[in-house]
Amino acid sequence: MDRRILVVDDSELVCQQLSQFLAQPGRLIKVAHNGTTALEWILERHFSLVITDLCLPDISGLDLIRQVRQRDLPVTTIVMTGHASIDSAVAAMKLGAYDYLLKPIDAVRLDVLVQQALDDRKLQDEVEALQLGLQQRYSFHNLLGKSPRMREIFARVARVASSSCTVLITGETGTGKELVAQAIHYRDATRRGPMVAVNCAALPELLLESEFFGHERGAFTGADRQKKGRFEQAKGGTLFLDEIGELPVGMQAKLLRVLQDGTFERVGGSEVIRADCRVLTATNQNLAQAVAAGRFREDLYYRLNVVPIELPPLRERAEDIPLLVDHFLKRLEERRLPSKTVSRATLSRLARYDWPGNVRELEHIIEQMVVTTPGPVIEPDNLPPQIVSTREEPFSLDFDIQRQLQTITDELTERVERAYLQRVLERYDGRVDRCAKHCGLSRRSISEKLRRYGIDKATFKSKRPRRAPVPVVESA
Repeated sequence: MDRRILVVDDSELVCQQLSQFLAQPGRLIKVAHNGTTALEWILERHFSLVITDLCLPDISGLDLIRQVRQRDLPVTTIVMTGHASIDSAVAAMKLGAYDYLLKPIDAVRLDVLVQQALDDRKLQDEVEALQLGLQQRYSFHNLLGKSPRMREIFARVARVASSSCTVLITGETGTGKELVAQAIHYRDATRRGPMVAVNCAALPELLLESEFFGHERGAFTGADRQKKGRFEQAKGGTLFLDEIGELPVGMQAKLLRVLQDGTFERVGGSEVIRADCRVLTATNQNLAQAVAAGRFREDLYYRLNVVPIELPPLRERAEDIPLLVDHFLKRLEERRLPSKTVSRATLSRLARYDWPGNVRELEHIIEQMVVTTPGPVIEPDNLPPQIVSTREEPFSLDFDIQRQLQTITDELTERVERAYLQRVLERYDGRVDRCAKHCGLSRRSISEKLRRYGIDKATFKSKRPRRAPVPVVESA
């Protein structure tokens, strides 16, 4: 792919010289004589490299670089300056410029620097493309996951989206049931109407019928005008009934009638209205148990449960946590919150927590950590006290498969032995004889390993005064 280079300088002669110097196969050179035009072109099309003078007739080169950084544009910048403006060049590099060139331009220095900048930009573009590809591979209409359970859900959503059957979405609080409903709705190309969501647990029982079916003017006290219900509002689209398990039994019968007959009347009216929407429902309850307990109508349950989709709790798909954490960090950064990263030790702690609030709890924790962590990296000590590991850390190895096996084995052996010896020495206050006995090795072997790994036993000796040994009396 051709690499676009934009040269920005108010001197026609400088632009001509640079264009000649830069002309090579695979490069497209464009020239702008002011910063405003340059910024417009950078916004309109992709450039790999911008070479700009610091002194421009309108906005300065520093302002141009600042705009590139603030807008997070994928372009590398190099500044040109005279000897008297070195401080400005340093300021430009602090803003994100790749490097600077002194005027008059040295053609050899220009060629080397530009080629380095283009190579680095190509690498950055490839990394961003890979990251975008991974994100698209592991995302599905705002649902994220690479675990087998989530991949199955993606496939199931794709299969049922184009049908008109009712779907019952189950899962614990915070697992993303509404996101699944949105994925089904937006995946269905035949739906032209909106998606209307109703939380059945949030509405008083007396208002439910009016909310579902609407009412006529004068139907009850306060009904001063006609109102369309949620079924009418969702015409041609999707009606999502969240927390369906909280629906009162009386309202369950009326909902069942709409699902069976496809018609309803507004409260206080006699006009029969056809329901023209797909119904999706969700609950965190076990509806089968609710049916057995008499809290939920059995016939309605079977009518809703045509296609069940069960979302797994986050603790059962811990391999998705790094993906979710990265997604939440990017979203927070888009909201102008500080840019943070999460250490591997922190990810390990998060993966071993049970997450009773599931994905919603994880999102809130990440936001809390981004706001409260003083440094750029979120470490385990920055986590709130309730994030306690409830499972042992799984054994894992991180190595480069391109290297020889013996080299990797030697390095891993050294890491294990070094960490093991340090912990045992700490336990026995640096006493080699006790350490050797604990390890099942000779004192000479332990001393040799300590020498090889550069471990000083003196650093493990306790600073507390030693007590006189207590004689041991053996019983006969």
